Amino acid sequence: MTKARLEHANLMVTGIDETANFLLAAFPHWSIRGEGGGEWYGVPRRWAHVGDDYNYITLNEFFGANASDKPQRDLAGTDPGLAHLAFEVDDLDAIISRLKKVGYESHNLGEDHPHRRNNYFKTKEGIEFEFVQYFSDKPEERNLYA
Repeated sequence: MTKARLEHANLMVTGIDETANFLLAAFPHWSIRGEGGGEWYGVPRRWAHVGDDYNYITLNEFFGANASDKPQRDLAGTDPGLAHLAFEVDDLDAIISRLKKVGYESHNLGEDHPHRRNNYFKTKEGIEFEFVQYFSDKPEERNLYA
């Protein structure tokens, strides 16, 4: 069997700083690993890698007349696109506390489950992140669906 893990996700955002600040509040051990600029198919952009030595989120912000100012997809809608990114964490309460401290409110509690607890937050521009804490190492309990 081939082993795989997600190394990074690449997101287009209207502003890097707001999304980076959200991620750094959730994960204080993360940092901006690298950043730069350039062009993406002729459109000027700024990019940043926010994460740790093993995982990160790439954020891209575009400038100029060809840059889109469209909002993120409506999470209540059915349009294709990213619904959310989920992170497994070992202390969900700490994540919730740090995000609330910098002004974010949970907008969706996960389902009641005997072996996990999750919580959803949205950035100010509408990107949704889920944080899940498991209370079992047994796959059949972690992956129990009602």
